[in-house]
Amino acid sequence: MAAPALVALAHGSRDPRSAATIKALVAEVKAMRPDLKIETAFLDLSKPSFDTVVDRLVKAGHDEIVVVPLLLTEAYHAKVDVPEAIAAAMARHDGVRIQASRILGMEAAFLEVLDLRLRDALKAARVRELDALVLTAAGSSDPLANQAVARIARTWGARHRLPVTAAFASAAPPAAGEAVRAFRAEGKRHVAVASFFLAPGRLPDRATELAVEAGAVAVSDPLGAHPAVARAILARYAVGAVELVPV
Repeated sequence: MAAPALVALAHGSRDPRSAATIKALVAEVKAMRPDLKIETAFLDLSKPSFDTVVDRLVKAGHDEIVVVPLLLTEAYHAKVDVPEAIAAAMARHDGVRIQASRILGMEAAFLEVLDLRLRDALKAARVRELDALVLTAAGSSDPLANQAVARIARTWGARHRLPVTAAFASAAPPAAGEAVRAFRAEGKRHVAVASFFLAPGRLPDRATELAVEAGAVAVSDPLGAHPAVARAILARYAVGAVELVPV
């Protein structure tokens, strides 16, 4: 029996760098598991769409699909958009089983990627000393999603024994610039910002702009196509595939 196909489902963006980064990340996943049928899809704004990918997989004979949402928090897209897209696809294809895995989320392993990206940014800026850290993420109207970001920010700060603030690019305070200014008002002059986004786009660009205007000494790139993120996708897939097995 063939293993279920894997669809890595990202939100999508008008910024072409976003889709390119997601596709590079999925290429990492494919390199790790060349035996699997693995596809990239987007909910909106980028191609291919989720419907297009599912239709193509079904036409090729796949009747079991595991969808791994490439989302870092359990917000609206995870709770509403993904289930609705899957329900619509199953309604179109009688007999096809589609299982959503848990979202990518915020793995502790991603902190290693954050450190790597931030080290690169600090090296480029020739910064050797830090007084405080800001971890900036997308932000949500869902307070539980923002609390999850705040928790991983505290874990990250504790690892480095530095004060840390979670900041958000939309929907919730503080913005990255506000967080940097608050630390500088306390006398901290070397404040670095880590971008807890999966890929480049409008929100991370805006967060970077605000942080630099406020005096951040360095801002890291998003997580991007890193093996740790690819491994997390495969871990989510493995659980989803088991859930497809009839009891």
